[in-house]
Amino acid sequence: MALRTKKILLFILLTFFIDWSMVYLYITAGGKVDSVGIMLLGAAYMFVPMIVTIVLQKAVFRQPLAGPMGISFKVNRWFFVAWFLPPIIAFAVMGVSLLMPGVTFTPDMSGFIDSLASALNPQQMDQAREQLAAMPVHPVWLIVVLALISGTTTNAILGFGEELGWRGFLVKELSFMGFWKSSALIGFIWGIWHAPLILLGLNYPQNPQLGVLLMTGWTILLAPLFSYIRIKSRSVIAASIFHGTINAVPGLAIILISGGNDLTVGLTGLAGFFVFALADILLFICDRFITREKVNVILKQMSGEP
Repeated sequence: MALRTKKILLFILLTFFIDWSMVYLYITAGGKVDSVGIMLLGAAYMFVPMIVTIVLQKAVFRQPLAGPMGISFKVNRWFFVAWFLPPIIAFAVMGVSLLMPGVTFTPDMSGFIDSLASALNPQQMDQAREQLAAMPVHPVWLIVVLALISGTTTNAILGFGEELGWRGFLVKELSFMGFWKSSALIGFIWGIWHAPLILLGLNYPQNPQLGVLLMTGWTILLAPLFSYIRIKSRSVIAASIFHGTINAVPGLAIILISGGNDLTVGLTGLAGFFVFALADILLFICDRFITREKVNVILKQMSGEP
């Protein structure tokens, strides 16, 4: 237990120190949120948990990497759950968003186009409307296809940068706690890790300080889904696909609606909180009463317990 505690603390301290230092250096160098630099920073930020995991496993503790961390490309049904569940979640969030005061359904995407008013002049907005109207299929289906493609390619690679740490290293080292407790703790750590980026204006640009609390709550709700997919698939690659696809679908939840703000609509708004909380409840019911292979049994095997 002493070694496990040492590994967990080292992972958290190194990951937070490197990533938070990167944000500090970016700010002091004059970096801005509305620039290419923040995208590059975000990409680098995501790879730090992976790098720290590799260093700790291979260089510090001289332990295997691929097996314990779940680096497996053996495809099973959970890979497809990881791939197709995010668009379903996004549409569910859109449906819940429509229950919010002042939010309306705009299948012509007029609400989305109106939101671009600050970036486009009237002529450009008219051109955007004409281009959307001329498309042979509704743009929302194109977004779904692009999200599924990026979710298994570029976004999955970025997602792997995080997932090797959260759902590889931490799921393994915290497996003795059981599924729900370990998921909650990982979700809390994961949320706090986002804090500097949220304060810069990501995810909750209208409410960055409150956004830190909301992001932490959001990751706590989201963490069980990630951990369940990683554990049941026996692969951190499946969790990376889920991560990559989730990151590709936020637009689906808001592109056909008008109204609301970053606190009420979208995946990280109140509507998203409701859908992920419901998903966790369904996950509990499914694992408790329906599935034969219980997630905690697999976790015990991962921890080495009899």
